[in-house]
Amino acid sequence: MRLSSLLFVILSALSCGLTAHASDDYPLGPDSQIKLGVPQGDVMHSVWKSKIYPGTERDYWVYVPKQYDASKPTCVMVFQDGGGFQSRDGQFRVPVVFDNLISAGQMPVTIAIMINPGVSPAAGPNALPRYNRSHEYDAVTDTYARFLNEEILPEVGKKLNLTKDAAGRAVCGASSGGICSFTAAWERPDLFSKVISFVGSFTDLQGGNTFASQIRKYEPRPIRVLLQDGTADQDIYSGVWFLGNTDVAQALRFAGYDYKFVTGDGGHNGKQGGAILPDAMRWIWRDYPAPVVRPVNNRQPVMEVVQPGEGWAGIGEVGTEAAGVAASKSGDVYTSDAHSGEISRVAPGSKEVLAIVPGAGAIAFGPDEKLYVSQMAKKRIAILNTAGKQIGGIVGIAAYGLVASNSGVLYVTDAKSGKVWAITANGKRTLVDAAIPAASGVTLTPDQTLLHVTQSAPGKYGYSYRILSGGQIVDKQDFFDLRIHYGDSESAAAGMATDHQGRLYVTSNTGIQILDQAGRIIGILENPERRPTTAITFGGADLDTLYVIAGGKVFKRKTKVKGMLPFQPAIQPPGPRL
Repeated sequence: MRLSSLLFVILSALSCGLTAHASDDYPLGPDSQIKLGVPQGDVMHSVWKSKIYPGTERDYWVYVPKQYDASKPTCVMVFQDGGGFQSRDGQFRVPVVFDNLISAGQMPVTIAIMINPGVSPAAGPNALPRYNRSHEYDAVTDTYARFLNEEILPEVGKKLNLTKDAAGRAVCGASSGGICSFTAAWERPDLFSKVISFVGSFTDLQGGNTFASQIRKYEPRPIRVLLQDGTADQDIYSGVWFLGNTDVAQALRFAGYDYKFVTGDGGHNGKQGGAILPDAMRWIWRDYPAPVVRPVNNRQPVMEVVQPGEGWAGIGEVGTEAAGVAASKSGDVYTSDAHSGEISRVAPGSKEVLAIVPGAGAIAFGPDEKLYVSQMAKKRIAILNTAGKQIGGIVGIAAYGLVASNSGVLYVTDAKSGKVWAITANGKRTLVDAAIPAASGVTLTPDQTLLHVTQSAPGKYGYSYRILSGGQIVDKQDFFDLRIHYGDSESAAAGMATDHQGRLYVTSNTGIQILDQAGRIIGILENPERRPTTAITFGGADLDTLYVIAGGKVFKRKTKVKGMLPFQPAIQPPGPRL
């Protein structure tokens, strides 16, 4: 183990008030014992057949405290591998701990849903069932959170008054159930704001080893996390459990999260987790009903872009995800609507239609304030003047993306043919590339010497070309390795924008990915309303507001940075740290 990691572990142990346990011996304390005079809640057993996980059946248990009042929305906590948590004489003893802490006023009145992973029954006496545990728990996707939100919580909510406020919802589990709990809150902090993970499987069983880097790159999320693990936890083909938990804990610290990492000398079991469960409950619920706040830090590169307290605000509809967005010299923002053909100047609460261009898709302004509008179905690019009158067109190109340089050169991606074109002001066309399937976004660096192109599928790479002084375009490289969701085969990368520092902003399914000039992802902004973003520009009088198209809507978000429009005079941004 590295010295820095060992020191971190020691400091974490001291800060948590741990005592030495020479032989993985963690006895249960008084709050895990049935106490005379403490009201005991009821535990009810049910079976659930899932549609989100087809063919699976699972047992689940619901604990209802005696203090439950059906007239009030009640906190709820979901435990994965519920069979190991529901017993009053097992290792964790959730009903006993909840009875004692709720009675003592040390946690809110809370309903516990303790649910097992799904199993598809065996086809016959000589066949095995299909065990869904790893598929459900280890995959770093939002599917399990959807399963809880769309199936289990509504089913339990038919009989019990469960809160819908994330501040009153928590998730907990051990091993794969631990990382599953973290994933549910990470993917859906609007549903769950509190996480407890015992000996969590933050290794590469199904992508769990990526969480440490995700936490460092994504803008912080409003969740509170308690991790527990022992130095003797397992070391197998997918990784080292203790190192995986340590990496996640260090990432949470780096990004300023409200977190706690409880360490010991134990192995891959629930001994220490069961012993600390009462304290974990006190800590995770300590300030309820206050919401868990979104962390603010000065360490993550994404925080150089994010304006604290500013989120995405919807400002209009465009009717389709294939819409475009662009900013003029003045910073006014325009959108296109492929359904209506409207090219409109947008502002919160208002829309001014400039022109009607049937099938309008991507749009881009040039240095002379001409507006270029893609009509993919017609394989045409319409050219409009400032009054919205069509003054020309370019035929033969089904443009998915387009951008104009300060010198008036128009760069275009043709998604159908996989070609990239450069078109001068006098109409001369130069084929830049003929081999980018699903070519999508296109933009220029602030110094106008590099051309960047994305492809929405297949794969996850973006391409970079050098623009020589004579206009020649050379030296293609697959320069950007974009992040994709686990299990996906494509990034759905599309629109791009740049700022004065040379950072590149790429829309995608996973968020708006921010890259430095060396091609590295340094931060990821959340997509608004969990909708994939498809077009982006900086706009506003100071060019400090991001505008995006997501799910047929226009969203804006104030930032700390100043955007750079491709048609503006070239500037030389600072270089990246190499």
